[in-house]
Amino acid sequence: MLKDCRIGAIVFFVSDLARSMAFYRDTLGLPIATRDGHDGAWGVGDVGELTLVFIPRPAKAGDTPVVVFRVDGGIDDYAEALAAKGVEIVVPVSEAPDGGLTLDFVDPDRNMLSLYQPPQASRRR
Repeated sequence: MLKDCRIGAIVFFVSDLARSMAFYRDTLGLPIATRDGHDGAWGVGDVGELTLVFIPRPAKAGDTPVVVFRVDGGIDDYAEALAAKGVEIVVPVSEAPDGGLTLDFVDPDRNMLSLYQPPQASRRR
């Protein structure tokens, strides 16, 4: 049924919209913005063909999915840049099951985020 579909959006329920928007926009550099909706403010932004949506709603860590951002190299540089901005790294750069590299970190609501570098990408800085 879903084999011909692609993921179009990932929704995050966040406890503090302004804090989350600042994290994703200012810390991670993603092109997101706040919008006014019929139930109040919410956040949205396109990253490639994927739309990220941020809805203020009480949620505990783990209530929203892990988002994996693919990088084509330089995962060590990303790790250093995230750490320099005070981002909590929960799993440092390590080998993925397919031989690629991963790095797991959390946003202010403790939603798990991950970077993935495929095995064919160079690990050089």
